[in-house]
Amino acid sequence: MRKHRSNRVIGALTFLLLGVGLVVIYAIGSQRANFMNSAYGTDYNQNFFFIHQLISVGLSVGAFILAFKFPYAKLRKLSKVLILLAFLTCGLLMLLSVAGSSLASCQLGACRWINLGTFSIQPAEFLKLALILYLAQLISQHKEAGTFETRDFFIPFAIVSAISLFFVIIAQKDLGTGVCIIAIIIAMLLVSGVKLRNFVVVLAVIAGFGVLSILVSPHRLERLMTFSGDGDASSSYHIDNAMMAIGTGGIFGVGVGNSVQATGYLPESINDSVFAVMGETFGFVGLLIVIACFTILLLQLLKISGGLPGEQSLIVIGVFAWVAAHVVVNIAAMTGLIPLTGITLPLLSYGGTSMIFISYGLGLSTQLSCYTGREVRNESISSRRGVGRTHHASRRRSA
Repeated sequence: MRKHRSNRVIGALTFLLLGVGLVVIYAIGSQRANFMNSAYGTDYNQNFFFIHQLISVGLSVGAFILAFKFPYAKLRKLSKVLILLAFLTCGLLMLLSVAGSSLASCQLGACRWINLGTFSIQPAEFLKLALILYLAQLISQHKEAGTFETRDFFIPFAIVSAISLFFVIIAQKDLGTGVCIIAIIIAMLLVSGVKLRNFVVVLAVIAGFGVLSILVSPHRLERLMTFSGDGDASSSYHIDNAMMAIGTGGIFGVGVGNSVQATGYLPESINDSVFAVMGETFGFVGLLIVIACFTILLLQLLKISGGLPGEQSLIVIGVFAWVAAHVVVNIAAMTGLIPLTGITLPLLSYGGTSMIFISYGLGLSTQLSCYTGREVRNESISSRRGVGRTHHASRRRSA
């Protein structure tokens, strides 16, 4: 494979979505600040959320460029180190939360961030990237060695997957991120060419783990009951207001700065619920454009993956599953198609860690797109020229 021009569509859509998210946060950031100040006694400036989002967008652009420029050949050598660092970071967060340290930022009983003063980081986002790199290398190495689908492969695969799900779903109580990690694991395993019998076993184990995690959590059971229609009215408050926001927007929306739900009625209006606020602001047409952008982005990732060899193809598939899980779960939850769960809308929701690492994953996919295979014609231009010269020369000799 020879290097050629990268896929520019991914970069264009990434920066476009980052820009749209910045506009949305600018439109509703002041309303969010006013609500937080009145409800919780904080002292947020009117531009607090916009400025922080602007910084996050700048860092995300930097992460995309870094991933595009930093050679993958060097990055793949760090896959084992990165997965260990991810586990250590998640373990540190768990210890801080158990100890009641102020460094562990907790909300509603879930500790998912490490507080570093002016900003915080979410270790689970780093874990997603490290897991993709590690699993891609693990699968490709065992396939090359002829030990794929043996104990030598499944034991480390199962251990790393189980530890990842434990930290996210059990320790951090983040089922939404857990669903994303499950999507990454299943997608990469499916594309690897694993036998159907083994794939079904993995699915059954993951499904059992997921059901158990719901049964032992009253909060998750309550959301499931609400989705089935058996919960009380107060438990459906979030989804009711999300649906109201989308319905209020109509075809073209109420316009920038005119959102009512963002004033405090809709929980997490700038984070997990930003899709509903965008529906109120930009209407059905605006949501269709956003969905179309994500659809094109995901299709481009699939296109890139199809032209790459094993390990690189698996990485792009992992990034595809990462983004797709966020998009599908967030939009489905906000429209009442699945039980409500907390997960950001990629590149659009307020926040830094998720946006930065997803941008890095998209930048890495763009770098790998420079090495996708191209169809080679049976007869090259040089060979045709050679034939032409020979034919011409023979005519001259015969003359």
